[in-house]
Amino acid sequence: MSIKTVAVCNFADLKDGQMKEVAFENEGKVVVYRLGDAVHATSAFCTHYGAPLVKGVLTADGRVVCPWHGACFNICTGDIEDAPAPSALYSFKTHIADGKVFVTADVTRTVKANSSRPPKLLSTGAAPAGKGVLIIGGGAGAFHTIESLREHGYPGNITVLSKEMHAPIDRTKLSKALITSSAKIEWRSASDLKIRYGTTLRLGVTVISVDTVAKQVIFEGGKESASYDQLILASGGTPRRLPIEGADLANVYTFRGLEDAKKVDADAQEGKRMVVIGSSFISMELVVAVSKRKLASIDVIGMEEYPFESVLGKEVGKGLKKYHESQGVRFHMKTKVDKIVASESNPSQASGVVVNGQTIPADFIVMGVGVAPATEFLKQSGFTLEKDGGVKVDEYLRVSGHADVYAIGDIAWYPQVRTGESRRIEHWNVASNQGRAVGMTISGNPQPFVKIPIFWSAQGQQLRYCGTGAGYEDVIIKGDPGEMKFIAYYVKDKRIVAVASMQNDPVVSKASELLRLGLMPSPDEIREGKNPLEVDISCAESKDHFTTKYSVNVEPQFCEEL
Repeated sequence: MSIKTVAVCNFADLKDGQMKEVAFENEGKVVVYRLGDAVHATSAFCTHYGAPLVKGVLTADGRVVCPWHGACFNICTGDIEDAPAPSALYSFKTHIADGKVFVTADVTRTVKANSSRPPKLLSTGAAPAGKGVLIIGGGAGAFHTIESLREHGYPGNITVLSKEMHAPIDRTKLSKALITSSAKIEWRSASDLKIRYGTTLRLGVTVISVDTVAKQVIFEGGKESASYDQLILASGGTPRRLPIEGADLANVYTFRGLEDAKKVDADAQEGKRMVVIGSSFISMELVVAVSKRKLASIDVIGMEEYPFESVLGKEVGKGLKKYHESQGVRFHMKTKVDKIVASESNPSQASGVVVNGQTIPADFIVMGVGVAPATEFLKQSGFTLEKDGGVKVDEYLRVSGHADVYAIGDIAWYPQVRTGESRRIEHWNVASNQGRAVGMTISGNPQPFVKIPIFWSAQGQQLRYCGTGAGYEDVIIKGDPGEMKFIAYYVKDKRIVAVASMQNDPVVSKASELLRLGLMPSPDEIREGKNPLEVDISCAESKDHFTTKYSVNVEPQFCEEL
């Protein structure tokens, strides 16, 4: 090890509530944070996609939020607070002497390598007692559950039953970049999950029923079973197909997993004609992913007037439509598909989509029309399902009437922050944070799920969104969506309930914290010009204005093994 103690800045140069990226001699960078009279230090970059944390948001309860995608860390310990962070930060010892801030770190292993902190190691003692935690589903929710269980000290067995043939992957890369190799986007390899996280991963498994009395899960056509102490339902969603003629032709694809990405990638070649049915996130991300491939045509069919309209509103949707049209995309909006027609020369292949009596030619078609909860196996297992097949849970994500059973992700109807209304949100980051919450609860620290959903999408510029904006009544726009530079505030019941932005980082990261803390400015204040970035939630004095979850006086932990 090459451990050094370095003076990185003057204490007087740090104001209360300020964070600063500083050089650690010439070996790399760290970030120092001042909260009151205490100074903390961590790695400088987010462990998700490498965003500089100094450009993010610091709060008085000891959180730093990534400016890009909402990943959040505890500055005192480096621990993950919110997904999509897959790994913790290093935290470093600090002390103040002669008016200077000193940081102690292992230069080679932590600062110079700019690495994330490895997971906490399992005990090498006796084998864990009991049956442990069983997770049905192998997506992001499953991975973040595993990470949370181990980070919070859960010592028992963990088993994952996944219908997929690979370890949990960063599913966002499928629609955003058409990555077709699981090895490139795995959160952790199967061997890493086994060795470092003590997790048994069973792939290609189809669950057919659950016996919650015997605490058993039946799979492989009824030939095998697995027992559990706690069960987590994280089975995700099944892509919908429109109930129309031609929907099952060979080159009509839905989009959910790695195999779907491979099919679209193979067909999206120069000179081909693509038709996308649906005009929200998955559909429009695929449009962006293939837009530089010199396709002959890209046509988008949507039921609304503008893409993204139900989530982002007309004005933002209009601006995004303008951008895509400038890239050659043709829209057919406020319409529905009549049928998909087969090729005369090859009846198993689609050759076009009929809308309003006219045929749009196509070499391949993608249906991005949402997903249905993958809960067929629960219907005969004594579970009460919602009309859409979802599972209703309480604030701790527990399934009512079934002891030691939790549900997360696409299948979970859960109570929303502040309003209490039950909603189901189809987004992998929601699943990830729900997995983290359940992991904490099972580890002995009951954790109600109160995270504010954060989404993002590459649409010419990086689109950020946070909040629960369903059923919004008004939208306040600052800037110009047509120029891809704006902030949109969504109003319901005289409150801001969601915020979207382009080219205005870290507004959405800040808004997610303001919504969490109940400190978001009112619609009238926003209309009058108040900027959320001006609301101080970082200094010790602002701590008095909200109930803190973490003490800002926590002793900094030196997370390196010296």
